[in-house]
Amino acid sequence: MGSDFKAIPLIDISALVEKIDDPSMADDKDLLQVVRLLDDACKEAGFFYVKGHGIAESMMTEVRDVTHKFFQLPYDEKLKIKMTPQSGYRGYQRVGENITKSKPDMHEAIDCYTPIESGKYGDLAKPMEGSNLWPKYPSNFDVLLENYISLLRDLSRKIMRGIALALGGPVDVFEGRMAGDPFWVCRLIGYPVSNDIPEEQRTDIGCGAHTDYGLLTLVNQDDDICALEVRNQSGEWIYAKPIPGTFVCNIGDMLKVWSNGIYQPTLHRVVNNSPRYRVSVAFFYESNFDAAVEPVEFCLEKTGGVAKYEKVVYGEHLVQKVLTNFVM
Repeated sequence: MGSDFKAIPLIDISALVEKIDDPSMADDKDLLQVVRLLDDACKEAGFFYVKGHGIAESMMTEVRDVTHKFFQLPYDEKLKIKMTPQSGYRGYQRVGENITKSKPDMHEAIDCYTPIESGKYGDLAKPMEGSNLWPKYPSNFDVLLENYISLLRDLSRKIMRGIALALGGPVDVFEGRMAGDPFWVCRLIGYPVSNDIPEEQRTDIGCGAHTDYGLLTLVNQDDDICALEVRNQSGEWIYAKPIPGTFVCNIGDMLKVWSNGIYQPTLHRVVNNSPRYRVSVAFFYESNFDAAVEPVEFCLEKTGGVAKYEKVVYGEHLVQKVLTNFVM
């Protein structure tokens, strides 16, 4: 439910990554220890670092490097993959185009989503139908990112299996009709040095305080710049200091609903006071696009039997947020 945490916990999830898909390992003590640590982290902070996750640090670095290279391109080149309603809100956003709580964010970004074929979800997904817009430079951008996203999808699935056990449910409870066909979002974000932004456009916030929409977020951030801040229950902002080779993870709005508030997402923001350009690659693991999200029975039983949240259709929630956060 949140606490006055002063630091974000670091969890070695190697036992979970290795064993969570093996039914014979259900009572493995190392796996169960990871599950306990996930439970503590989700209740106390809503944020945690993971190491031992199986994604090569060299790949994490390469993804950040190509992101840096893209944002260093001339503005006209970046506009070749400009985000528009016609692109399904995929592609490049210039500084200030993303809006958080009615204020422009001082970052630029490439937004990528699970490709959606025309008509797949009827009118529900109509605004977001389409495929991702990949830049031609760096030349390995699309192949690298598609491989990286595939690996993060599987890692996220495994972490969600650990969270299912932490809540006291079946290991696969967040699969099937809930998240058996998980929607994903990947945002490659660049935070300029504030002096490089015209004074009339400048604010002090790279990304305003918010919680994330879905289930689980994995953030791959530059190793040497502190900018991501997480708010504890007392209102203090705690740095999510970079730890090389780790992902910063946090839980989102849909997990709050499914758990009936046992786990709560935590407000966070980005303030880049560094004299250097910063990048962050955030991967959002979500429910099925058309999932009707409501408290699950075993979480209801733990919380007095009364649902604290109304049913939410994830796709409706996402489309509303995307349209609200976008300006031309």
